[in-house]
Amino acid sequence: MSDSSQAPSLYAAREPIFPRRVSGKFRTLKWVIMAVTLGIYYLLPWIRWDRGPELPDQAVLLDLAGRRFYFFWIEIWPHEFYFVAGLLIMAGLGLFLFTSALGRVWCGYACPQTVWTDLFILVERWIEGDRNARLRLHRQKKWDFKKARLRMTKWVAWLLIGLATGGAWVFYFADAPTLLHDLVTGQAHPVAYTTMAILTFTTFFFGGFAREQICIYACPWPRIQAAMMDEDTLTVGYRDWRGEPRGKHRKSADADQKGDCIDCMACVNVCPMGIDIRKGQQMECITCALCIDACDDIMAKVGKPRGLIDYMALSDETNERAGKPPRPVWKHILRPRTIMYTTLWGGVGLALVFALFIRADINMTVAPVRNPTYVTLSDGTIRNTYDVRLSNKHGEPRLFELSIVGDPALSVSLEGEESVTVQVPADSASLQRVYIAAPRGSAPAEAENTGLRIWVEDLTSGERAYRDTTFNGRGN
Repeated sequence: MSDSSQAPSLYAAREPIFPRRVSGKFRTLKWVIMAVTLGIYYLLPWIRWDRGPELPDQAVLLDLAGRRFYFFWIEIWPHEFYFVAGLLIMAGLGLFLFTSALGRVWCGYACPQTVWTDLFILVERWIEGDRNARLRLHRQKKWDFKKARLRMTKWVAWLLIGLATGGAWVFYFADAPTLLHDLVTGQAHPVAYTTMAILTFTTFFFGGFAREQICIYACPWPRIQAAMMDEDTLTVGYRDWRGEPRGKHRKSADADQKGDCIDCMACVNVCPMGIDIRKGQQMECITCALCIDACDDIMAKVGKPRGLIDYMALSDETNERAGKPPRPVWKHILRPRTIMYTTLWGGVGLALVFALFIRADINMTVAPVRNPTYVTLSDGTIRNTYDVRLSNKHGEPRLFELSIVGDPALSVSLEGEESVTVQVPADSASLQRVYIAAPRGSAPAEAENTGLRIWVEDLTSGERAYRDTTFNGRGN
């Protein structure tokens, strides 16, 4: 190899993508999903929900300091983390289900990267114009006043969107109106400002500049999806047996020998990933179906049937090439694989709903204090000590009464209380030291251990809970 020879470059410089505006049913669906998801994200922290004077009135709140998760009428305690785990399992199964049935519809419609990129492209189009205008501005090497003005306006708009994104995120972790006041007045915790700064920058960079690069190089989902898609998965495809050979439809001798594709590049120009779907399935394709809208529009203009680019399954290709009709959509969707995912998803959901409705509003844990195992009082009474944690899940303080069931010789008393009742504050857990004693010479006092049951009763509602434990005597 000569010195003048150079190794081929393994990296291709990124060429910015400027998608053209398109209209159609899939584009409309994307607008609707974008509006709904962004509306939920930005507005949800400001919705109020009355839980009583002792509890926060924010509908959705992740109270990390208080170790609570509030979601409208549902409250998740730390020991109930299985609800969160169940929701994560349902989310995973939902992704598996939709991917096996309809390909990467999550990526194309509801992924945060897609939603915010769509929003950033929309702002870019409002400020700089549609595809041709943005291309001219990009290829303009000289920075004049117009280009600088358009660029700065766009970047400032993107930065404000990023700031709103970071601000909305921190509002989920504290009372939104109070936190907003603290943020504006400089009284908020540094963690809030740091989180907002990180999310502002990542939103600005990912949605404004990285865009499809995140999907291609940073996101693992394009690789994972391959394990969930099969020949019956409906995904965006090009009917090359109908579209080829390509060519302009003019009055010529060979016009009837050409396919329906007129090589207008409309499908490429509207693609946010910048790919040509006519080259077959590609990892970069997020199945947003904008190419379907663009192609259908062109087919209508040239008087050709729609569906040259469409949602289709690989298993339909053989039939369609032979002139046979494709299988009905419901046969592709309702197959053993998707039915299995649906069953698992529904089963986990029903289990969570069942667990939510049967959970008690009071809870108790009992931890015997075994250092020492027992204490002998001056009159010979044998006393055991227990740490009892009482949980009150109501929105107001409740009076709890403790009692024991077991040997009649056993008696119970509470540290710091004259009676066997204790008040537990609203939506909190209280640790109460409990003493259980057996008189000198009684069976529990002389035995090695005696089984007993500690009961707690909510004197307001009558709800009860219990825990079994043992009493240690001299024989221990």
